[in-house]
Amino acid sequence: MIDLYTAATPNGWKVSVLLEELGMPYTVHPVSLSQGEQKTPAYLAINPNGRIPAIVDRAHGDFAVFESGAIMLYLAKQSGQLLPQDPQGESRVTQWLMFQMGGVGPMMGQANVFYRYFPEKIQPVIDRYQKESRRLFEVLDTQLQGRDYLCDDYSIADIANWCWVRIHAWSGVDVTGLDRLQAWIARLEARPACQRGIVVPEPLVLEEALDMAKKIITK
Repeated sequence: MIDLYTAATPNGWKVSVLLEELGMPYTVHPVSLSQGEQKTPAYLAINPNGRIPAIVDRAHGDFAVFESGAIMLYLAKQSGQLLPQDPQGESRVTQWLMFQMGGVGPMMGQANVFYRYFPEKIQPVIDRYQKESRRLFEVLDTQLQGRDYLCDDYSIADIANWCWVRIHAWSGVDVTGLDRLQAWIARLEARPACQRGIVVPEPLVLEEALDMAKKIITK
């Protein structure tokens, strides 16, 4: 049994979608970011970085894992699914997972902050993060040429990138002309496990997310 500590964010969805795809039993523990629950001593004992998501694997000695990409690799290896077992195949999927972790997530995250949440509109900063997010989307669109998924077969790389790219409008990033990317977004959106995973721990209401983010930023 997996205990999942999460909130309604793209990084949180990455793990809940994966758990749904794998069919692993899990218990959800919602973490209120606006109330600072991620900074409590009890939670920091699970995730010293004070962020979501985190898991505790009760079946393997109450083993705690934090960082969404590390959790995805851990669960995929545990299950033997959505991650190739040959070294080159595993490396390809890991590369695109790291592409999301090091590029798509941070750039879209900053676009969200300065486009949606920050009290002062600093246009050059907004432009910088939106343009870099668009460039990363173009890389994904190119990779999808001639294939349905980033590494041919559906994998954790697709889940990780999709959970962020699907909210491109919230970041103010245009996907016009990226036809392969748009088709891939729709392809994942149609998957039942993806649909279930993105309402964990509850459906995201963007207006509520805006209020919550402003509270966190001004603390």
